Amino acid sequence: MSAPKTNSIKGWIEYRLPIFSFIDHSLGSKYPAPRNLNYWWNFGSIAGIVLVMQILTGVFLAMHYTAQSGMAFDSVENIMRNVNYGWLLRYAHAVGASMFFVVVYIHIFRGLYYGSYKAPRELLWWFGIVILLLMMATAFMGYVLPWGQMSFWGATVITNLFSAIPGVGEGIVHWLWGGFSVDNPTLNRFYALHFLLPFVIVAVVILHIWALHQHGSNNPLGIDVKTPQDTIPFHPYYTYKDFFGFGIFFMIFSWLVFFYPNALGDADNYVPANAMVTPAHIVPEWYFLPFYAILRSMPDIAIPFTGMVLVQSKLAGVIGMFGSILIFFVLPWIDRSKVRSATFRPVYKIMFWIFLLDCIVLGYVGSQPPEGSALLIGRIALAYYFAHFVILWFVSKREKTLPLPESISKAVLASHGGY
Repeated sequence: MSAPKTNSIKGWIEYRLPIFSFIDHSLGSKYPAPRNLNYWWNFGSIAGIVLVMQILTGVFLAMHYTAQSGMAFDSVENIMRNVNYGWLLRYAHAVGASMFFVVVYIHIFRGLYYGSYKAPRELLWWFGIVILLLMMATAFMGYVLPWGQMSFWGATVITNLFSAIPGVGEGIVHWLWGGFSVDNPTLNRFYALHFLLPFVIVAVVILHIWALHQHGSNNPLGIDVKTPQDTIPFHPYYTYKDFFGFGIFFMIFSWLVFFYPNALGDADNYVPANAMVTPAHIVPEWYFLPFYAILRSMPDIAIPFTGMVLVQSKLAGVIGMFGSILIFFVLPWIDRSKVRSATFRPVYKIMFWIFLLDCIVLGYVGSQPPEGSALLIGRIALAYYFAHFVILWFVSKREKTLPLPESISKAVLASHGGY
């Protein structure tokens, strides 16, 4: 069978590899999207752009980085001082990591508010949580690479947490270290994994988008698409909207890179790692602070009135820290309400804002020394964090919701005066 004649390069390629039709069906004029998506839906696209930017800057930084404990810190300084635009690459990568978490956290809380985790989008939600876990692992390993004081001691503290696991904990720690302390083998392992994991994230993102396209995007009303009038083509309407969001994002990103590149970092990381000098206050990057607060706030779990300790605080903290993320995997079954959007759930809306405030409080507590009032506030915030899901389980079944609109198109037309 001979190929059809065509005068365009696009047609020649399309016949042999239908990539243009695939893009058109996935993100173009043939992909229907709910017509009422607001700017909170921009953050998924922004997260994709930031991921690509992190991979590109990371590849160029890897060309000049030396993963050797005696040379890592100096190689970073060499990038900053001697490599052409090395300072820009490093600042863009460092600030990009923080902005990546800002965008993803907003994306997650948007999903919580509008019920994007509910059926039939459970797998979509799961892939999102897996992406968050991979991001956290990648960011932690990347923070170790500059081999400054906070890098070294942060790696020491966090990897030591696994020693709390009964029986196998010490073996896991030594395997992570590649020896009996955080040293050159640890740095080499973290460097290799930090380079690899972003590509694993890309693979999970593809699955995430695939699951998204299976049932389409959720929307601010949380109701299903019922008629063709409920949708509009993704392109040009939402591509233009996304590009507007990209413009706002890159203005903020550029402002941080060029004027405040170290605002979200720690000054101790500009001091070479020294195993003989412990920093006064060891803290992780800001995006780990809520989970760090949970880790430090967990008390011993004991049998009341007996003093018998069942789980020591160190192991309880590790369980609490990982449990605070893993609980989101079962959220679609904890929240039993048939209404998705908090717009029509008065009680859940209040609970959402309290939960968001609680996470901010945990972040503040994580930045403070674990003593005095900070420890007390942390334990109260920790208790509410997990209590939120228990309360949600009861509320979701008994909550009196507001009436839902008949369709997306009617709600949109009504909001515009019927035009």
